[in-house]
Amino acid sequence: MYRYLTALLLGFLMLGGTPAEAREPAAPPVSDLAGRVAELIGEQLRRDRIPGAVVTVVAGGKTVLSEGYGLAEVSGQRPMDPGTALFAASEAKMFTAVAAAQLITSGRIDPDADVNRYLSDFQIEDTFPGEPVTMNHLLTHTAGFDSDYVGFNSETGTGIQSLGENLAEKQPKRVRAPGRTMAYDNYGVALAGHLVEEVSGKPFDRYLADHVFGPLGMDDSTVTQPTPPAIAAKLAGGYRPDGTDYVAAKGQHGPWTPTGAGAIMTAADMGRFMTALLEGDSRLGDGVAELVTRQHFTADERVPGIAYLMVEGEHGEARTVTKDGDLPGFHHETALVPEHGVGVYVGFNGDGVADAAFHDAKTVRDTVLDHLLPAKAPSRPGAVPGDMSSFEGTYRASATSEYSLAKVTALTTPVTVEAVGGTGIRTSGVSIDPAKDVQEWTHVGAGEFAELDGTGRLVFDRHGNLVSTSGPEAMTYVPLAWYQNPTAHLVLFGLGGVGLLTGLLWFPIAALIRRKRGESTTTGRKVCGIVTWSTCAVGAGFLAGFFTLVADGNAMNETILVGSPLLTVLPYLPSAMLVTLLAMLAFTVVGPVRKWWNRWQAIGYVALTLATVAFLGVCVYYNLLAIGDTVSPGGFHAS
Repeated sequence: MYRYLTALLLGFLMLGGTPAEAREPAAPPVSDLAGRVAELIGEQLRRDRIPGAVVTVVAGGKTVLSEGYGLAEVSGQRPMDPGTALFAASEAKMFTAVAAAQLITSGRIDPDADVNRYLSDFQIEDTFPGEPVTMNHLLTHTAGFDSDYVGFNSETGTGIQSLGENLAEKQPKRVRAPGRTMAYDNYGVALAGHLVEEVSGKPFDRYLADHVFGPLGMDDSTVTQPTPPAIAAKLAGGYRPDGTDYVAAKGQHGPWTPTGAGAIMTAADMGRFMTALLEGDSRLGDGVAELVTRQHFTADERVPGIAYLMVEGEHGEARTVTKDGDLPGFHHETALVPEHGVGVYVGFNGDGVADAAFHDAKTVRDTVLDHLLPAKAPSRPGAVPGDMSSFEGTYRASATSEYSLAKVTALTTPVTVEAVGGTGIRTSGVSIDPAKDVQEWTHVGAGEFAELDGTGRLVFDRHGNLVSTSGPEAMTYVPLAWYQNPTAHLVLFGLGGVGLLTGLLWFPIAALIRRKRGESTTTGRKVCGIVTWSTCAVGAGFLAGFFTLVADGNAMNETILVGSPLLTVLPYLPSAMLVTLLAMLAFTVVGPVRKWWNRWQAIGYVALTLATVAFLGVCVYYNLLAIGDTVSPGGFHAS
């Protein structure tokens, strides 16, 4: 927990000076950095069809690079520059962390106290008696709330519900005891911002303006909605590729401003903010920067953990704290290296092809750090034999929702582990790098692994959870039982879909054949055919709508955030199928008794019924139905 302070103290003792002086001998070289960054970003903008980008680099207490690249606005061909305003997305969580830390260091918030002590308008449910949610939990993504974000955002900043009212209305279930597992949690961050409001007596946007943006001279940053006109005039457009053109992305506003909804900043302002954190700027308050950037939780002592809403990482032997931020049309990355006084901010105003901007920002970050702080290749520890089969299985992200539509993301994003001989494992789905979907790891002892062709580390903690430095921020992976395996569910879903589409075609064809042959049929068999064909038609409609939603990943991200009529209607289709399935189950018994079919027809009907059961079973498990508690307050119904 005190690793950062220890590093500074050691530097002081070894070099005989202040912490700032201890960094001077390792002052990073900045020559040629601008050209290297410009070349890299120029290639990314062309290749991935992103309109523009900004980069700010600070070192030694000053800005050493701050440049814009490409376009801020496609239609008017307005160039991007460091003063261009961008929607901040989750970068705003760093502002929330500072605001909370200010109230903690001033003694107005006890970080280990029950948050209900500070809430006057609603209370957090006491799901785990004796284990209340605290501010420390909120700022380390360990509060244990279920994850739901469907339909929470808005296309404009007008008519936004107040933060407190929305949090009370949308309070999710607590699915994990607090302080046990790191799982990225937007509700928890929004709640932390509301605690700032409650304790300070100021709206969140006003608090940041008075205590963070104002003191640091961040004059073009705000979380006020609607956006103030002076800042709105500097705002870049956010885009996604559409054929040979661009489409303006929507959905950047919403009530959860502490998480980034509606928040706006500039690259120039981010330079001021990074410098303040790296230099321990007293304008933020005594001890605030140190509190925000030191470790507060780790899933396992063998891997980096999390500071306040910024995750720890490593660049060579240096400790980093980073924060990424993503909203439709805007993607960011911020990295601080406190030991060397270096900070990097990267921002894009386009999603890019296949959401490429998310990883492009990290590539720029790493390029800058490699240039300023060349890292030695990691030493290769010897392989330690062991029972690798004990780690095999399928895992799921800890932030996977249990009660909302968002659970469906687990259907297509499983993490798998398989043994490779007696000294290694192979994983798929862990890395955020699209070029490293499959990784191989060498066992170095006690459930700890080193990446075979990289710098990543991976451990299995005492609960059997998988924790990796290669994965998304603030995420662990929990082992699944055989019946929870998403791959098996996907097979069942696919077989069910094939069965429904087959039935959709077969019943009209069979009816035409019977009519051509002049065969008569009973009323009961006619009803059976109509009900079964209707079930297949509704299922086919659901599949068509589902694949329409997921066909364009960038557009899907926007739709999930802001909702749509299609997203609202879809869950009612499988819900209706549950009713007709009951009739189909009855027909599987009645049909053979009344001799509606021959032997092969009866077998086919039973197979179709079982396919429908499999299809709806997957829908139920992944909350794709609008019934009961399978849809949380912010689920399908929000549009």
